[in-house]
Amino acid sequence: MRKECRGQKESNTDIMMNMETAKKQFHRFRFRSDALKYGVGIIFCLILRLIPFRAPNVEPIMATVMPFAKHHGYLVGFLFGAGNIILYDLVTGTGGIWTLLTATAYGIVGMSAAWFLRSKNNSPLYYAVYAAGGTILYDAITGLTMGPLLFGQPFMGALVGQIPFTLMHLAGNVTLSALLSPLIYRWVVVNRALEPAIVGGVDKKIVV
Repeated sequence: MRKECRGQKESNTDIMMNMETAKKQFHRFRFRSDALKYGVGIIFCLILRLIPFRAPNVEPIMATVMPFAKHHGYLVGFLFGAGNIILYDLVTGTGGIWTLLTATAYGIVGMSAAWFLRSKNNSPLYYAVYAAGGTILYDAITGLTMGPLLFGQPFMGALVGQIPFTLMHLAGNVTLSALLSPLIYRWVVVNRALEPAIVGGVDKKIVV
């Protein structure tokens, strides 16, 4: 009886260890399978933001971070939003203390998108609604703090100057989100053709 109990305990321990190993392998695989998708999203944002003479408040990060956050959750939402800001400032050599503030703000926007969209359909309406709220949140965090805190600007001056900028920011983000976010979700985020399959130790693309 003792031998049977000991054998049962060892068997249960082996099962738990195998489950933990499988879980770790799954998470590693999911990162590898989604790495190309993350790259596509980040490069897409960077290229559009590098277009010469682009209005500074017409940018694709909001439209792109929402589909990724909706599917992958809070952590990816934060990292994708913050990472895009940091990468652009590094590439353009415009980094500074403001980079930390703006990256954190867009990270919060990405996390909030994961919460708002987690049970919503892939609909232009939901993306547009969140884009409006997320834009106001981002501009409130950055526009009303950076001027007064970093450059000594009066708060009322920052508020008045922020209004026309935010209106244009809203128009750009809501329009791009309604048009692009559903397509990014369908063609990139959940597109299995962009995922490698680990077969016989060799990465092969899944064709659907």
